[in-house]
Amino acid sequence: MTADSSLREVSVRTFAGDGRIGFERVAGESGLDRPIRHPRVQKNGLALTGHFHGVVPTRVQLLGETELSYLAALPDDARSRASRAYFSLGLSCVVLTKGATPPISLLRAAEATGTPLYVSPERTSVTINVIHAVLDDQLAPTTTLHGVLVDVFGVGLLLLGKSGIGKSECALELVLRGHRLIADDIVNCDYRPPGMVFGEPAPMLRHHMEIRGLGILNIKDMFGVTSVRERKRIDVVVKLVEWREDEEYDRLGVEDAHDTILGTSIRMLKVPVRPGRDMGSILEIAARNELLRRAGTHSARNFMDRLHTEHVPESMMPAPSGRRIPPPESSVASAPNHNPLEGQLAAARRETLLSRELKEQSESAGSTGSGTMRPARDVEYEPEESSAWIPRSGKRDEP
Repeated sequence: MTADSSLREVSVRTFAGDGRIGFERVAGESGLDRPIRHPRVQKNGLALTGHFHGVVPTRVQLLGETELSYLAALPDDARSRASRAYFSLGLSCVVLTKGATPPISLLRAAEATGTPLYVSPERTSVTINVIHAVLDDQLAPTTTLHGVLVDVFGVGLLLLGKSGIGKSECALELVLRGHRLIADDIVNCDYRPPGMVFGEPAPMLRHHMEIRGLGILNIKDMFGVTSVRERKRIDVVVKLVEWREDEEYDRLGVEDAHDTILGTSIRMLKVPVRPGRDMGSILEIAARNELLRRAGTHSARNFMDRLHTEHVPESMMPAPSGRRIPPPESSVASAPNHNPLEGQLAAARRETLLSRELKEQSESAGSTGSGTMRPARDVEYEPEESSAWIPRSGKRDEP
C-alpha cells in the first residue's frame, strides 16, 4: 500500500495565520499568497553580502541579531543595495527575531518587492522551533486509508480489510476490553521524520464508530473519555482476510512481512478471519508480541534457534541463504506440499518420545534386577483408570 507524497506547499497567509505563530507583519502585504514548500527555515547571512548561492526562495528566511548588526554597520547606500538585492530573490517571507526594529532599507525593499516581512518577539532558537513545528504540521505528506486504528497496550494497530470483514467489530471488542479507539472507517495518515506515520480520524467522524445493525455509535459518550484517543503512531498493520482452506498462512512467525505507507515500512500481519475465532484476544496478543519484540525478544526465532540447536540434524538446518535444506527425497516423496519446518517438529517429537521410552525401560529394568533392556517396539501403552499411561510388556491377550 503506497501513497503519493507529492510536493506540498502552504501560503504565507496560512502559515502566519496559525495560532502558534505570534509574529507581527510590518511590510509586504501583497505577497501573502506566496508559497512555502520546505518545513525548515534558512538563516543565510552571506546573502546580505551578495553571495546568493544556496538560497532557497521557498523556505522561510530568518535574520537574527548577527545579520542585523552587519546591516547596521554598513553605510546607508551599501545597506540599501544589500537590502534590495536580498529581497529581489523572490523570497516567500522574511522573519526578524528578538523583536528587532527593522531598518528602513529592509522595509522599503520588502514593500517594493512584495515580500512579507515579520518580526518575532522571541529569540532566534525559539523562533526556529516554532516555525518548524508549524510547518511540520502544514507540509507533512498525507494520505487517507479505509480502516480502523486502535491503541492496544500503547501499540497502534491499523486494521485493514475489505468492507464487511469485521474491522469495526474487532475494534469494538477491543474497546470493551479497555483499549482506545482512534479512528473508524477513515484514517487520515501523515508522515513525520524520522520514519514515523501517525493516524487520526476525519473531523466529522471523531469518536464515532459504525456497527452494521446498530448504526452510528459515539464511543466517547458510551464508554468515557478513556476509550478514545485523538492521534496515534501506526506501529503494526493487521490485514484481516477471509479464511480459505486452500491458502497457506504463517504458522511460525519467523519471517517478517511489511507494508508501506507514505514511503515508510511498517510491520504487517495477515490474520485470517472465520466464525469462532476470538479476534479480540488475537489482536491483544499481536500487541503484546510487538512490545516483546521492541524489548529484544523474538519468541518464534528463539524457539526455532533452540529447536535447531537441540534436536534438528544438520541436514535440516537452514541454508546460509535463508532457504532450508529439504530432507532426503524418500521421506517426502509421498508428502505433497511438504513443509520442512513441520518435518523438523515431527522429528523432534519422535526423538523426545524415544528418549522417554528408553528412560522408562531403564528404570523398569533396574527395579526388577534384570540387566537386559527390552526393545522399544515391545513396549505398549494402554490407558488405565487414572490419567497416567503405564507401560506394559508383552503382546496383548488374544480375544
